[in-house]
Amino acid sequence: MDERKRDSIVAYLRRRMAELGIAPEDVAASIAADQEKIRAARYRDAFGNTWDGKGNIPQWVVQATSAGQSLEHFAISEPTEAQRKTRPMVDWGDDPFAGSRLATVKTEHVGAA
Repeated sequence: MDERKRDSIVAYLRRRMAELGIAPEDVAASIAADQEKIRAARYRDAFGNTWDGKGNIPQWVVQATSAGQSLEHFAISEPTEAQRKTRPMVDWGDDPFAGSRLATVKTEHVGAA
């Protein structure tokens, strides 16, 4: 995404946030809550469903284990040192939406002009 397009999207989002009365702190708190929920998860399936291993067993776990899959297959493990090193280093210092879904990098489509 080029810089002009990115700046345009950021300006649009800031304008809409102001119209709806959403403060940047509200967005940051929501993101922090989402990240905490993700960190608390112990199991995840291919569709992104998560479970912390406490309380009632969710339907996706029941279905998978009934089909013969082990619960440990869905266990979330900490990334290894090699996996951490392969991630590109990005400076998010100037990005107001750093760490949010709005800041994810999308690959360009083949054949796009």
